[in-house]
Amino acid sequence: MIKKQDRRLRVGVLGCGPIAQFAHLESCVKAGNADLYAICDAAPDLLARMGASYEPRKMYPDYDAMLADPELEAVIVATSDAYHVPMSIKALDAGKHVLCEKPIGTSVEEGEALAEAVKRSGKVLQVGHMKRFDPALEAARDFVRDEMGEVLALKAWYCDSTHRYTNTDAVQPLPVTSKLAKKPGGNPKADLRQYFMLAHGSHLVDTARFLCGDIVAVRARLNERFGAYCWFVETEFASGALGHLDLTVAVRMDWHEGFQLYGENGSVIAKTFNPWYFRASEVDIFHEKDATSRKPLGADGHFFRRQLEGLADTVLTGWPMRGANVGDGVASIRAMVAIARSVETGERIELASVSGAV
Repeated sequence: MIKKQDRRLRVGVLGCGPIAQFAHLESCVKAGNADLYAICDAAPDLLARMGASYEPRKMYPDYDAMLADPELEAVIVATSDAYHVPMSIKALDAGKHVLCEKPIGTSVEEGEALAEAVKRSGKVLQVGHMKRFDPALEAARDFVRDEMGEVLALKAWYCDSTHRYTNTDAVQPLPVTSKLAKKPGGNPKADLRQYFMLAHGSHLVDTARFLCGDIVAVRARLNERFGAYCWFVETEFASGALGHLDLTVAVRMDWHEGFQLYGENGSVIAKTFNPWYFRASEVDIFHEKDATSRKPLGADGHFFRRQLEGLADTVLTGWPMRGANVGDGVASIRAMVAIARSVETGERIELASVSGAV
């Protein structure tokens, strides 16, 4: 059990749906430097059930009312993608810090509007790219930053599995649902290219940027067969490193995610698991100087709690942000838009030139 600190960030969770139930509500309860101060949902039955289960100090059916609470310090935006930007801007304008689920938006313009709101507010916004808080991936990033020297190339893959829901249903409790839940207009899964890129591609792009820095251009191809989608993406990093990203939904095998990273003074090979197993990646860091490998255990695999603690560290102590900031979020959107444009045109697309939606 993690010991609670004396000074803890007072957090409100907006949205009590599955992602909040599987990740964020428990994270607030378990975090050493944060508390579940409030929850908010438009569905009264869902609000009551989650209130009884997690016992926040306050419960709000209205978001504006929660934001008006002077004791509230930060908001986790755990809603559908369409609400991420407007709900985050509302929180920032109300003087609250924000942890927003990924992706932060679906278009470049949305992301830039949110970045302006962050700048205007002076508050902290962290994007929910929780894989940055996988302790084994943190160890890999530290090796790249401190010891690897020049990076030559990255091969990374994120392949959802046809058996994913069989796997997750075995380890997750049944989510509590409500017929009164607030949903965005239209069906977010109507365009599967866009849906899969936003839901899964955002993770792959951010992991690549976490390890190798800014992506400046992409060239992408997409193959659609038997209901499966496979993107192969050539990437150019600002550092001069090259990358190959593989996003496939869904492979006819187990969850398949990881990377190989080649550098001047060593290499890294990683296998990443379905996130709902709360299991850190298996990472093999090879040191060329003495021809030895290191495999960090990464025993604490609760990425969602760790990302909240990272936000709280930044807010409460001024510690540099460990997670993805709004600039990282905008860069992810630009990369996904560039991939979509490259698929459409067959051309190499520079991220700085793109606009519009994924």
